[in-house]
Amino acid sequence: MEITKDTVKHVGHLARIELQDKELDTLSIQLKSILDFIDQLKELNTKDVLPTSHILPLNNVLREDECRDSLTTEKALQNAPQKKDNFFVVPKIIE
Repeated sequence: MEITKDTVKHVGHLARIELQDKELDTLSIQLKSILDFIDQLKELNTKDVLPTSHILPLNNVLREDECRDSLTTEKALQNAPQKKDNFFVVPKIIE
């Protein structure tokens, strides 16, 4: 696939990246080599390869859920810089 300066400029515009002319040359060469490598990967026979997100078997490393008491309101508000009644006081961010 041919990657032109105009293609790189268009992609840069979509990504909101300002590119100089010197960068356009370099990036077009680099993008072409990336796409050429992807074309090489497309030639591989993956017919008998199962889809996977990781090459090693992974097990869930999280602990089992267990019910326990939660913080009391007083404990939760203990270190709050500002509080009013049973709530945290934070700056208003919606106008």
